[in-house]
Amino acid sequence: MHPTYKIAILDMNAGQPNEGMRCIKMLVQQFLDKNNVKDEYQIFDVRVDHKLPELEDFDIFISSGGPDSPKPSGEKWEKKYFRFLDDLYDHNLLEERKKYLFLICHSFQLAIFHWKLAKVKRRKSTAFGIMPVHKTRKGKAEPFLEGLNNPFYAVDSRDYQVIKPKKKRLKSLGCSILCKEKKRPHVPLERAVMAIRFSDEIFGVQFHPEADSEGMLRYFKRADKKSHIIKHHGKKKYLDMIEHLDDDDKILKTNRTIIPRFLQQAADSLDRLKPISV
Repeated sequence: MHPTYKIAILDMNAGQPNEGMRCIKMLVQQFLDKNNVKDEYQIFDVRVDHKLPELEDFDIFISSGGPDSPKPSGEKWEKKYFRFLDDLYDHNLLEERKKYLFLICHSFQLAIFHWKLAKVKRRKSTAFGIMPVHKTRKGKAEPFLEGLNNPFYAVDSRDYQVIKPKKKRLKSLGCSILCKEKKRPHVPLERAVMAIRFSDEIFGVQFHPEADSEGMLRYFKRADKKSHIIKHHGKKKYLDMIEHLDDDDKILKTNRTIIPRFLQQAADSLDRLKPISV
């Protein structure tokens, strides 16, 4: 007797090589192996092939991070992606059998912009590194974040940010802000929103919970990235980031907590509604 979960991974990297996709695939495969699931996941290259999964064919969706501005620029895939978001949201309002969606960084920003939940703005400088992420009051009660320190640590890599949340709209849709970026008392700028629970089935973060030490070490050791980090942040910052990679209490803990819990919660909810196939 084996459970079945149809999982779609939406690749939003626009054809650029990315460690995040390797990490997402690994986490999904670990989940399938742990639950003795025979089904395989399927990958959709949204921005290159303009392909999106059919909603009725899948139960669980993970939409990756990616480069460039999250604001629409008239590309063919954008309307399809926004329609996908709306269709999934509407499906969950009407149907007993829900669809589960996890949004990472660029995908999170796209959803925020499309649903008009906050302002999405270019940063003055790129946020990059292993950064502290602070839980809000509601974040402290969020099951996906349970067991993580406050602040916990995650890979942050973005040129854009979500700020000025529209509190009335968030409240009307039942959304909860769960995390904000690191505290910077010496910087007179608003802290970006880093995680939102959009609904019982939709969860999004502006950082990279999928990142692991293997991929980040490979990334940091690239000559261009090493040079860039040292030039803009100093050698000490670079060495600190390398040191943090193998710290069980930093990105490894985040990697082993948030997405695995999302997948398991989705599976548990689906199991309550469907018979197990032989």
